[in-house]
Amino acid sequence: MANSDLLERPTKAQIAALPPFIGLSLSQIVVLRSPAQLEDAYRAIQREKFVGFDTETKPTFTKGAEETGPHVVQFALLNQAFIVQLGRDPPLPFLKSVIESQDIVKVGFGLKSDRGSLLRSLGIRVGALVELTETLRALRYKHALGAKAAVAIVLGQRLQKSKSATTSNWASPGLKPSQLLYAANDAYAALSVFLALGSPYASARSPTPHPSIEATSSGELRLPAAAPHVER
Repeated sequence: MANSDLLERPTKAQIAALPPFIGLSLSQIVVLRSPAQLEDAYRAIQREKFVGFDTETKPTFTKGAEETGPHVVQFALLNQAFIVQLGRDPPLPFLKSVIESQDIVKVGFGLKSDRGSLLRSLGIRVGALVELTETLRALRYKHALGAKAAVAIVLGQRLQKSKSATTSNWASPGLKPSQLLYAANDAYAALSVFLALGSPYASARSPTPHPSIEATSSGELRLPAAAPHVER
């Protein structure tokens, strides 16, 4: 395909003119602390199978400083999100059961870096996943699409990503409401884009459930034509 045939990403001005992405509210976000909360979250995630996934790390502002993250892991479903603060005693059994699962499909943007940091800091290997940055290359855009561009193109909405939240202290034991909203809706936006790709008529508020996964004889997971590929 000639480079001239490829599409350009929407500009900042074009994205700014779109209606805002309607994400989850604070009442739909649960910071997981107790064993009962972890059990309830795991059951909810198991029922849905596809889960929006992302991590947050406290930024370092000193050149050469060692990165200690991730400090937060977030999972999003259609009507709620779960936030896990890693801290000194992270709930490893819960995290391993979700993140390493080959049956629970993690969906997100830029998951390559998340895979490395989770393995390095927690010894967790990411199981089945959909890397939307790669999946969206099929839309014939010249450059890779991040979350903001993908939400604009697929959903026709503007995803707001606050720089103050991005560079905030994610290692803090008490996350601010703005941090909770940012983390939850990063993962929720990925899930919304993923589900909308299953139907040209899907909307962000009522996404069409994604087609079921078909397993090949070799055990590799394969989605229907033009749908995202699940990595294992």
